[in-house]
Amino acid sequence: MKDRQKKNKDDNVIYVRGNEEAGENNRLKEKGRKKKNNLFLLLLLFLIIVVTAVITMISNKEYKGYRVLSQTETNYENTASYIQFSNNLLKYTPDGVSYINRNGDTVWSAGINMKMPIAVARGNYAVVADLNGNAVSVFSNEGQVSSLTMPYTICDVDIAKQGAFAVVLESDKTNYIKLYDKNGKDVYELQTTIDKSGYPIDIAISEDGKKLFTSYINMNGTTISNNLAAYNFGDVGQNTNADRMVGGYMFDSQVIPKVSFVDNDTVCAFGTKEINIYAMKEKPSEKAKIKFDNEIQSVFYSEKYIGVILKSEKEGSLFDVKVYDLKGKLKFETDIDFNYDNIYADKKEFIITGGSDCVIMRKNGKLKYKGTLSGRISNMVPTGNRLEYVVTYDNFTEIIKLSNDNPVESD
Repeated sequence: MKDRQKKNKDDNVIYVRGNEEAGENNRLKEKGRKKKNNLFLLLLLFLIIVVTAVITMISNKEYKGYRVLSQTETNYENTASYIQFSNNLLKYTPDGVSYINRNGDTVWSAGINMKMPIAVARGNYAVVADLNGNAVSVFSNEGQVSSLTMPYTICDVDIAKQGAFAVVLESDKTNYIKLYDKNGKDVYELQTTIDKSGYPIDIAISEDGKKLFTSYINMNGTTISNNLAAYNFGDVGQNTNADRMVGGYMFDSQVIPKVSFVDNDTVCAFGTKEINIYAMKEKPSEKAKIKFDNEIQSVFYSEKYIGVILKSEKEGSLFDVKVYDLKGKLKFETDIDFNYDNIYADKKEFIITGGSDCVIMRKNGKLKYKGTLSGRISNMVPTGNRLEYVVTYDNFTEIIKLSNDNPVESD
């Protein structure tokens, strides 16, 4: 009899007519193959579950101690101030600006001549301006980029990620908001009068340098009001009106001392007892409002969350810490039992320090570390390496790594 092949649609096994033994072998092989595949899938699923559990455990782990990886003597004089800059530190004094790496080494220095320097950094650019003076300098993480002398007194300054910066200037009756690129080229100028618009108390520039948000305070006798104004220097603003204003808000008996772009399209207006969140892809629109019974002591934020610190009414606690998402929803709250000096925040965590005390909280509300360090903390920022931080004190700098070593070990 001629052998002819046929295919069984139920089990996809090929039989050869007249050869039952071969067919049985094929069925057994197919059954074995399916069994191996199922076993592989079960093992893969088990592995995924285990890896996920380990990652979750590590990402939520609380550390009780730390190890000192390195220590460098430094001279941080009392006239110096520090801000986080390009994952390291920018030190500025009336006489100069220095970029300090995570080992405490000075990468570069530049001389300035300012009576009251203020600094703002975003990404790889920073601007240093002489408050109530006329000098402004822009720096990248490679050194000084530009230096300008303003025609009027400087009241405020902010910078975008690509180095564009805005300054508020004050003359006798007119205020100027001037926008420059990183090289000091004049981009745009706004003029407002104190009688009409009020006194500008803060400005914020978007990451791309195309949008501006301002807070003005008005005083009419004993009445105080606050105006917020939004400007767009792109095509939308150009097509709206001559002064590029694309929206505004007014508050009675409410002061908004701080405004900031937490990301390129989200603006937060931080009041004394209220936070207003606005979406601003092109024009502003109210997104959320958060109200508080107690006065806000400090704010901190990243592109993922907004945090506030309030005086606590709980026994044994000095301050309440509340963290919200960018829709105004409370994510978590905690408290601290020491007087704080500095707050650092990024998209993963925030650090609160005061004296030698330190608290590190993850953005999900899990405590990462709480304890004391080697001395009075001037600044503390992550290095970029897992669990490692650069900590500056009065006269030395340490690189530390969180661990469960107790007491602290030094390498």
